[in-house]
Amino acid sequence: MSSGYCKKFGKDTVIFATKEDHATPSNIELPPPEPAQGIITKDGEINWSCPCLGGMATGPCGVQFREAFSCFHYSEAEPKGSDCYEAFRTMQDCFTEYPTVYNKSGGSGDDDEDGPGLDLSSMEDIKEDEKAAVEASTNQSLEKVK
Repeated sequence: MSSGYCKKFGKDTVIFATKEDHATPSNIELPPPEPAQGIITKDGEINWSCPCLGGMATGPCGVQFREAFSCFHYSEAEPKGSDCYEAFRTMQDCFTEYPTVYNKSGGSGDDDEDGPGLDLSSMEDIKEDEKAAVEASTNQSLEKVK
């Protein structure tokens, strides 16, 4: 028989367990982990908490980034995103106001390897044309910052 017990301390409950309590294996089954979502959810919505965005959706220009990316994602214009020029222009203008945030190389040199916080390589669920548009937009913004 187990000699462990519980004691309440305000809002906390402390469970005291003995060596005997841990002698028998647990019979609790955990549910299988949910598959990780990419940039686009199963229902076609944008997953703003995707690590592949590298914080772009929550940084100082997060609102502008989300508006531009949403515009492009939901665009039905031909060519895709051609109706989003103003949203991308606003986002780029914001990027130039925060060069230390959106230019990881600190603005010195021509080192494009560091790039913005956006990691496009892990965006498996995003369409190639959307990747290209976001990449081109952020690269243009970085060029203006340099």
